[in-house]
Amino acid sequence: MINSKIVKWLFFIFIGIFIGACSINSKLSSSSVKNLSDSAHYQQGKFQNIPKISPKSFSRTMVRIIKRSVFEEQIDNKPSKPLPVKPLTRTQLDALSNDELYLVRLGHSSILLKVYGKYWLLDPMFSKYASPFQFVGPKRFHAPPISVEDLPPIDKIMISHNHYDHLDENTIKQLTAKTKQFLVPLGNKKELKIWGVKESKIKEFDWWQEFQSDDALFVFTPAQHFSGRSLSDRNHTLWGSWVIKTPNDSLYFSGDSGYFKGFKEIGNKYGPFDFTMIETGAYNKQWPKVHMFPEDSVKAHMDLRGDVMMPVHNGTFDLAFHPWYEPLERVTKEAQKQKIKLTTPIVGEVFTITQEAEINPWWEKSK
Repeated sequence: MINSKIVKWLFFIFIGIFIGACSINSKLSSSSVKNLSDSAHYQQGKFQNIPKISPKSFSRTMVRIIKRSVFEEQIDNKPSKPLPVKPLTRTQLDALSNDELYLVRLGHSSILLKVYGKYWLLDPMFSKYASPFQFVGPKRFHAPPISVEDLPPIDKIMISHNHYDHLDENTIKQLTAKTKQFLVPLGNKKELKIWGVKESKIKEFDWWQEFQSDDALFVFTPAQHFSGRSLSDRNHTLWGSWVIKTPNDSLYFSGDSGYFKGFKEIGNKYGPFDFTMIETGAYNKQWPKVHMFPEDSVKAHMDLRGDVMMPVHNGTFDLAFHPWYEPLERVTKEAQKQKIKLTTPIVGEVFTITQEAEINPWWEKSK
């Protein structure tokens, strides 16, 4: 038991040291710095939260995490039974009407949308491990409901930030050929180009930057989080959330964030939202400013002036110390307390934002 816990958490230090020595992001080129410095949020070589979060010693934080991993008993950190997943095929997707907006939760924070005939992806993550290596790190509880190969051509991919559970190299490489456009936070173009994505396909965004396409308005909005894929590139790229407004629908995707006043600002400027996808998972008292507790997730939805909320960032990877099902139980309780509409679809289930919100406690059978 102790050895497995050590492996689970020490791999973060290993990858930090390894990648820090050879990461393409360890030192940004002068041209990249010049471009990034145009952002008001880029100061002293790094992006900053607003208001700023006091930096804490990464080494001290890791020591505390490792100590807890070794000596603290973790209860129900992964399912004891297989999770329900509805297999999905290209044929099923193409058979859906082009007159509605459909959503499919693919696992963790990965969402597939069919928007009036066009396919969009949010933070696609199809790999077995949320790690730079496919043999160690947080391992998936379940397989994706559809393979990358079986996905239809993708019109747009939207990325919230560059952490391994949101920006996955293997997934992006597989999707490059079938994807028309990548919408990413400032600083991420360089890495995507090295992975084989053509520069002409990549559009970078600063906070509050809008992009009007033929079929929707996309806005990259703030979040309170951080970025980095090694020990040496912390906050070298931006992080954030996405507002998506079609002529008929208004959606919000939080990415990762601690609770902050920005939710109310976004709600005042772009709300109300028909549907919000809010981070609800991987929280802990040791990092409350960069991940929300479930009760804060509900509060964020209310600040955004959302109608229906879907909790994401849970049920796929073990990224914290809480039981794997706890985020869903707590968010359900709080949603009922606050009388907001919550939907908890099974992974792979196709639904529309216009259908009645339903709390399906699918996690109960997999405890």
